[in-house]
Amino acid sequence: MSGIRDDFWRHRRVFVTGATGFLGSWMVQELRSSGAFVVALVRDLPGKPTILGTELSQPDFTVMGELEDYDCLLRTLNEYEIESVMHLAAQPIVGIALRDPRGTFETNIRGTWNLLEACRQISTVRRIVVASTDKVYGTADRLPCDESMPLLGRHPYDVSKSCADIIAQGYHTTYNLPVCITRCANIYGGGDLNFSRIVPGTIQLVSHGKAPVLRSDGTMIRDYIYIRDVVGGYLRLAEAMEQPEIWGHAYNFSVEKPLSVVGITEKVLIAMGRRELLPVILNEARAEIQEQYLSSARARRELNWKPIHTLEESLAETVAWYRAWFVRSA
Repeated sequence: MSGIRDDFWRHRRVFVTGATGFLGSWMVQELRSSGAFVVALVRDLPGKPTILGTELSQPDFTVMGELEDYDCLLRTLNEYEIESVMHLAAQPIVGIALRDPRGTFETNIRGTWNLLEACRQISTVRRIVVASTDKVYGTADRLPCDESMPLLGRHPYDVSKSCADIIAQGYHTTYNLPVCITRCANIYGGGDLNFSRIVPGTIQLVSHGKAPVLRSDGTMIRDYIYIRDVVGGYLRLAEAMEQPEIWGHAYNFSVEKPLSVVGITEKVLIAMGRRELLPVILNEARAEIQEQYLSSARARRELNWKPIHTLEESLAETVAWYRAWFVRSA
């Protein structure tokens, strides 16, 4: 997950929201491994030190607070003299968004404008990366989706991320704020404890000798991208923001090899050596897009980024992580 320069992050002060989550833990670990000074915003303190359980995945400082608290964000950016911001915090689960749209909107929309407004007030902030999602494209007229296409989110989670995405673009256009946006495919890897997602959910069930369960009919088409490639993409983008001409742009990150839900489940079963287990198909998913996958041509062209992990090796690493985690957690 090397960046543009080996020493780019050394001694840089980075503020990471959502630092104890799946992506956030990997981000903090990579930043600290690269010599950055990391300040994390944490709403709820986990019972264990971090998901990844490594010393480097723990930030240098933790601020207990919420994105909805503007004064907390302003104080943190100012007192820690933050230079770079990785805005990863969000309510990311579609099912939770369906049950509680208001809470999702508060975190994902209000939280984003609070953070961007605080960044606008603090002169030390030089770059902001805002995590959006492929879900902002909604049900697109053509595939793969590229960054020129309109944002068509229609369900609560998709709408919340579409709004945050547009707000970030608006802050650049209006105030020349140094912000860029990431839109990633479905991320998988060790440390994702949302077992309603297909990869960790399948690994959990199969590890206990049970067949995987699919909420959908299994035909939905998606991109799947490994967490290490995602972190590499975020850091490459942040480093490239030394060039102001890319500010305000959004970048898709994908391996550009879409699979059906049944297809990715079969790949996990192969990685676990349990190909004989047949998925149980519930066909009860709702508010889901049937086909969605991305073009990463802009990231390849403008950032010189590409994924470096194959599906087979990354699933093998992911399965090994969960097997070890299940043993530790028993």
